[in-house]
Amino acid sequence: MNHIKRGAPIRPVPAGSYLLGDAFDEGYPFDGEGPQRHVELAEFDIDETPVTNAQFSVFADETGYVTDAERYGDSAVFHLAVSAPRDGVLGAAAGAPWWLRVRGADWKHPGGELSDLSDLADHPVVHVSWTDAAAYASWAGRALPTEAQWEAAARGGLVAARYAWGDELTPDDRWMCNIWQGRFPTANTREDGWLATSPVRTYPANGLGIYDVAGNVWEWCADAFTPTPPEPPGSRPLPIVHEERRVTRGGSYLCHDSYCNRYRVAARTGNTPDSTTGNCGFRTVSAL
Repeated sequence: MNHIKRGAPIRPVPAGSYLLGDAFDEGYPFDGEGPQRHVELAEFDIDETPVTNAQFSVFADETGYVTDAERYGDSAVFHLAVSAPRDGVLGAAAGAPWWLRVRGADWKHPGGELSDLSDLADHPVVHVSWTDAAAYASWAGRALPTEAQWEAAARGGLVAARYAWGDELTPDDRWMCNIWQGRFPTANTREDGWLATSPVRTYPANGLGIYDVAGNVWEWCADAFTPTPPEPPGSRPLPIVHEERRVTRGGSYLCHDSYCNRYRVAARTGNTPDSTTGNCGFRTVSAL
Protein backbone atom coordinates (compact mmCIF):
# COMPACT_ATOMS: atom_id res chain seq x y z
CA MET A 1 0.00 0.00 0.00
CA ASN A 2 1.48 3.33 -1.04
CA HIS A 3 0.73 6.14 1.38
CA ILE A 4 1.65 8.81 -1.16
CA LYS A 5 -0.97 7.58 -3.64
CA ARG A 6 -3.66 7.89 -0.98
CA GLY A 7 -3.75 11.67 -0.97
CA ALA A 8 -1.44 12.25 1.97
CA PRO A 9 1.10 14.95 1.02
CA ILE A 10 4.56 14.55 2.51
CA ARG A 11 7.44 16.92 3.19
CA PRO A 12 11.16 16.08 3.09
CA VAL A 13 13.35 16.67 6.13
CA PRO A 14 17.02 16.96 5.18
CA ALA A 15 19.78 14.88 6.70
CA GLY A 16 21.87 16.67 9.26
CA SER A 17 22.68 17.39 12.89
CA TYR A 18 19.69 18.69 14.84
CA LEU A 19 19.76 20.40 18.22
CA LEU A 20 16.86 19.00 20.22
CA GLY A 21 15.50 19.59 23.71
CA ASP A 22 14.42 22.49 25.91
CA ALA A 23 16.56 25.60 25.43
CA PHE A 24 14.61 27.65 28.00
CA ASP A 25 14.47 25.33 31.00
CA GLU A 26 10.66 25.48 30.85
CA GLY A 27 9.93 21.78 30.75
CA TYR A 28 8.14 19.80 33.44
CA PRO A 29 10.51 17.72 35.61
CA PHE A 30 8.54 14.54 34.95
CA ASP A 31 8.88 14.92 31.18
CA GLY A 32 12.65 14.83 30.77
CA GLU A 33 12.96 17.42 27.99
CA GLY A 34 16.63 18.09 28.65
CA PRO A 35 19.47 18.33 28.39
CA GLN A 36 19.79 19.75 24.90
CA ARG A 37 21.63 17.41 22.58
CA HIS A 38 22.65 17.11 18.95
CA VAL A 39 21.18 14.18 17.02
CA GLU A 40 22.34 13.05 13.58
CA LEU A 41 19.47 12.07 11.29
CA ALA A 42 19.36 10.65 7.78
CA GLU A 43 16.99 12.28 5.32
CA PHE A 44 13.36 11.24 5.72
CA ASP A 45 9.92 12.47 4.78
CA ILE A 46 6.98 13.14 7.06
CA ASP A 47 3.26 13.63 6.54
CA GLU A 48 2.40 17.27 5.96
CA THR A 49 -0.44 16.97 8.47
CA PRO A 50 -1.70 14.53 11.07
CA VAL A 51 -3.63 11.64 9.55
CA THR A 52 -7.18 12.82 8.95
CA ASN A 53 -10.52 11.09 9.40
CA ALA A 54 -10.82 10.81 5.62
CA GLN A 55 -7.43 9.12 5.34
CA PHE A 56 -8.05 6.78 8.25
CA SER A 57 -11.43 5.79 6.83
CA VAL A 58 -9.73 4.49 3.67
CA PHE A 59 -7.57 2.26 5.83
CA ALA A 60 -10.50 1.05 7.94
CA ASP A 61 -12.74 0.42 4.93
CA GLU A 62 -10.07 -1.43 2.99
CA THR A 63 -8.82 -3.62 5.83
CA GLY A 64 -11.83 -3.92 8.13
CA TYR A 65 -9.57 -2.83 10.96
CA VAL A 66 -11.27 -2.41 14.35
CA THR A 67 -9.62 0.11 16.65
CA ASP A 68 -8.96 -0.44 20.32
CA ALA A 69 -11.66 2.07 21.30
CA GLU A 70 -14.20 0.21 19.16
CA ARG A 71 -13.24 -3.06 20.82
CA TYR A 72 -13.36 -1.57 24.33
CA GLY A 73 -16.71 0.09 23.67
CA ASP A 74 -15.70 3.40 25.23
CA SER A 75 -13.01 6.07 25.17
CA ALA A 76 -11.98 9.29 26.93
CA VAL A 77 -13.80 12.48 25.86
CA PHE A 78 -13.28 16.01 27.18
CA HIS A 79 -16.35 16.95 29.23
CA LEU A 80 -17.38 19.91 27.05
CA ALA A 81 -17.15 17.82 23.88
CA VAL A 82 -19.39 14.92 24.95
CA SER A 83 -22.22 14.01 22.59
CA ALA A 84 -23.89 11.04 24.24
CA PRO A 85 -26.94 10.17 26.35
CA ARG A 86 -26.51 10.83 30.05
CA ASP A 87 -26.27 7.11 30.76
CA GLY A 88 -23.47 6.89 28.19
CA VAL A 89 -21.10 8.74 30.52
CA LEU A 90 -19.50 5.97 32.53
CA GLY A 91 -17.30 7.98 34.89
CA ALA A 92 -14.54 10.56 35.22
CA ALA A 93 -10.80 10.05 35.27
CA ALA A 94 -9.19 10.11 38.69
CA GLY A 95 -7.28 13.34 39.14
CA ALA A 96 -8.56 14.76 35.85
CA PRO A 97 -12.37 14.97 36.11
CA TRP A 98 -12.60 16.90 32.84
CA TRP A 99 -11.93 13.57 31.10
CA LEU A 100 -15.02 11.38 30.92
CA ARG A 101 -15.22 7.75 29.93
CA VAL A 102 -17.94 7.73 27.27
CA ARG A 103 -19.65 4.67 25.85
CA GLY A 104 -19.55 4.52 22.06
CA ALA A 105 -16.78 7.10 21.68
CA ASP A 106 -14.34 6.09 18.95
CA TRP A 107 -12.76 7.54 15.82
CA LYS A 108 -16.10 7.54 13.98
CA HIS A 109 -17.94 9.03 16.97
CA PRO A 110 -15.48 11.45 18.59
CA GLY A 111 -17.94 12.86 21.14
CA GLY A 112 -19.81 9.65 21.85
CA GLU A 113 -22.59 7.67 20.19
CA LEU A 114 -24.64 10.77 19.27
CA SER A 115 -21.75 12.23 17.23
CA ASP A 116 -20.37 11.38 13.82
CA LEU A 117 -17.81 12.62 11.30
CA SER A 118 -20.08 15.14 9.57
CA ASP A 119 -17.89 18.12 8.61
CA LEU A 120 -14.86 16.42 10.19
CA ALA A 121 -13.28 14.71 7.17
CA ASP A 122 -10.30 17.06 7.24
CA HIS A 123 -9.88 17.01 11.02
CA PRO A 124 -7.23 14.76 12.60
CA VAL A 125 -8.42 11.28 13.48
CA VAL A 126 -8.66 10.80 17.25
CA HIS A 127 -9.45 7.98 19.67
CA VAL A 128 -6.64 5.96 18.10
CA SER A 129 -4.19 4.08 20.28
CA TRP A 130 -0.48 3.66 19.58
CA THR A 131 -1.33 0.16 18.37
CA ASP A 132 -3.92 1.55 15.94
CA ALA A 133 -1.50 4.18 14.66
CA ALA A 134 1.21 1.59 14.11
CA ALA A 135 -1.26 -0.63 12.21
CA TYR A 136 -2.15 2.25 9.88
CA ALA A 137 1.50 3.07 9.30
CA SER A 138 2.29 -0.55 8.44
CA TRP A 139 -0.63 -0.71 6.00
CA ALA A 140 0.60 2.49 4.35
CA GLY A 141 4.14 1.14 3.98
CA ARG A 142 5.41 3.75 6.42
CA ALA A 143 6.31 4.07 10.10
CA LEU A 144 5.56 6.16 13.15
CA PRO A 145 8.23 8.84 13.58
CA THR A 146 10.94 8.44 16.13
CA GLU A 147 10.84 11.18 18.72
CA ALA A 148 13.99 12.73 17.23
CA GLN A 149 12.47 12.71 13.74
CA TRP A 150 9.29 14.31 15.03
CA GLU A 151 11.07 17.15 16.83
CA ALA A 152 13.51 17.80 13.99
CA ALA A 153 10.60 18.09 11.56
CA ALA A 154 8.52 20.17 13.97
CA ARG A 155 11.29 22.73 14.42
CA GLY A 156 10.98 23.55 10.73
CA GLY A 157 14.58 24.71 10.36
CA LEU A 158 14.62 26.91 13.48
CA VAL A 159 17.32 26.26 16.08
CA ALA A 160 16.47 26.30 19.80
CA ALA A 161 13.19 28.17 19.26
CA ARG A 162 10.41 27.88 21.82
CA TYR A 163 7.70 27.21 19.25
CA ALA A 164 7.66 25.92 15.70
CA TRP A 165 7.33 29.52 14.46
CA GLY A 166 9.63 31.37 16.90
CA ASP A 167 9.67 32.44 20.54
CA GLU A 168 6.38 34.37 20.83
CA LEU A 169 3.14 32.47 21.29
CA THR A 170 0.96 34.97 19.42
CA PRO A 171 3.13 37.11 17.13
CA ASP A 172 1.23 40.24 16.07
CA ASP A 173 -1.64 38.96 18.27
CA ARG A 174 -2.22 36.07 15.87
CA TRP A 175 -3.01 32.57 17.09
CA MET A 176 -0.60 30.11 15.50
CA CYS A 177 -2.06 26.88 16.85
CA ASN A 178 -5.21 25.34 18.30
CA ILE A 179 -4.88 25.43 22.09
CA TRP A 180 -7.10 26.43 25.02
CA GLN A 181 -7.96 30.05 25.77
CA GLY A 182 -9.79 31.05 28.91
CA ARG A 183 -10.06 29.31 32.27
CA PHE A 184 -9.27 25.63 32.05
CA PRO A 185 -11.22 23.35 32.17
CA THR A 186 -14.57 25.14 32.36
CA ALA A 187 -14.53 28.20 30.10
CA ASN A 188 -12.94 28.23 26.66
CA THR A 189 -13.28 31.64 25.02
CA ARG A 190 -12.43 30.08 21.65
CA GLU A 191 -10.34 33.06 20.58
CA ASP A 192 -8.70 30.73 18.08
CA GLY A 193 -12.12 29.59 16.85
CA TRP A 194 -12.20 26.03 18.19
CA LEU A 195 -13.32 24.04 21.22
CA ALA A 196 -11.97 20.69 20.05
CA THR A 197 -10.11 19.67 16.89
CA SER A 198 -9.64 22.05 13.98
CA PRO A 199 -9.19 21.14 10.30
CA VAL A 200 -5.59 20.41 9.39
CA ARG A 201 -3.85 23.38 7.74
CA THR A 202 -6.00 25.86 9.70
CA TYR A 203 -2.83 27.48 11.02
CA PRO A 204 0.39 28.39 9.19
CA ALA A 205 2.90 25.69 8.29
CA ASN A 206 6.38 25.76 9.79
CA GLY A 207 9.52 26.45 7.78
CA LEU A 208 9.47 22.98 6.22
CA GLY A 209 5.84 23.23 5.13
CA ILE A 210 4.58 20.98 7.94
CA TYR A 211 1.28 21.77 9.67
CA ASP A 212 -0.19 21.19 13.14
CA VAL A 213 2.98 20.38 15.05
CA ALA A 214 1.66 22.46 17.96
CA GLY A 215 -1.78 21.99 19.47
CA ASN A 216 -4.77 20.40 17.77
CA VAL A 217 -3.91 16.77 18.68
CA TRP A 218 -1.09 14.94 20.42
CA GLU A 219 0.82 12.68 18.05
CA TRP A 220 2.10 9.19 18.80
CA CYS A 221 5.79 8.49 18.20
CA ALA A 222 7.54 5.15 17.86
CA ASP A 223 9.68 5.47 21.00
CA ALA A 224 9.08 4.23 24.49
CA PHE A 225 8.65 7.08 26.98
CA THR A 226 11.57 6.87 29.40
CA PRO A 227 12.18 10.29 30.98
CA THR A 228 15.34 10.72 33.01
CA PRO A 229 14.96 14.22 34.46
CA PRO A 230 17.73 15.59 36.69
CA GLU A 231 16.96 15.98 40.37
CA PRO A 232 17.58 19.50 41.78
CA PRO A 233 19.75 19.58 44.92
CA GLY A 234 17.70 18.88 48.02
CA SER A 235 14.63 17.79 46.08
CA ARG A 236 12.60 14.70 46.80
CA PRO A 237 13.13 11.93 44.22
CA LEU A 238 10.47 11.85 41.53
CA PRO A 239 8.24 8.76 41.40
CA ILE A 240 9.19 6.22 38.76
CA VAL A 241 6.47 5.07 36.37
CA HIS A 242 6.95 1.39 35.60
CA GLU A 243 4.08 0.82 33.15
CA GLU A 244 4.92 0.78 29.47
CA ARG A 245 4.31 4.14 27.79
CA ARG A 246 4.91 5.54 24.33
CA VAL A 247 5.94 9.08 23.52
CA THR A 248 3.39 11.63 22.38
CA ARG A 249 4.41 15.04 21.06
CA GLY A 250 2.93 18.41 20.07
CA GLY A 251 0.26 19.13 22.65
CA SER A 252 -3.44 19.42 21.85
CA TYR A 253 -6.45 21.70 21.81
CA LEU A 254 -6.62 21.27 25.60
CA CYS A 255 -3.13 22.59 26.39
CA HIS A 256 -2.98 25.78 28.46
CA ASP A 257 -0.04 27.37 30.24
CA SER A 258 -1.85 27.11 33.57
CA TYR A 259 -1.40 23.34 33.65
CA CYS A 260 -0.05 21.89 30.36
CA ASN A 261 2.45 24.13 28.61
CA ARG A 262 3.29 21.38 26.13
CA TYR A 263 2.68 23.08 22.80
CA ARG A 264 6.33 24.13 22.95
CA VAL A 265 8.33 22.26 20.33
CA ALA A 266 10.57 20.54 22.91
CA ALA A 267 7.65 19.37 25.06
CA ARG A 268 6.95 15.68 25.44
CA THR A 269 4.87 13.26 27.44
CA GLY A 270 3.75 9.66 27.17
CA ASN A 271 0.78 7.35 27.44
CA THR A 272 0.15 3.63 27.52
CA PRO A 273 0.02 2.16 24.01
CA ASP A 274 -3.60 1.04 24.40
CA SER A 275 -4.85 4.45 25.58
CA THR A 276 -7.42 6.26 23.43
CA THR A 277 -8.58 9.84 23.87
CA GLY A 278 -10.37 12.56 21.96
CA ASN A 279 -7.19 14.63 21.64
CA CYS A 280 -4.58 12.16 20.36
CA GLY A 281 -3.78 11.24 16.76
CA PHE A 282 -0.62 10.64 14.73
CA ARG A 283 1.31 11.16 11.51
CA THR A 284 3.76 8.90 9.68
CA VAL A 285 7.25 9.01 8.18
CA SER A 286 9.06 7.12 5.47
CA ALA A 287 9.96 3.61 6.60
CA LEU A 288 13.64 2.69 6.91
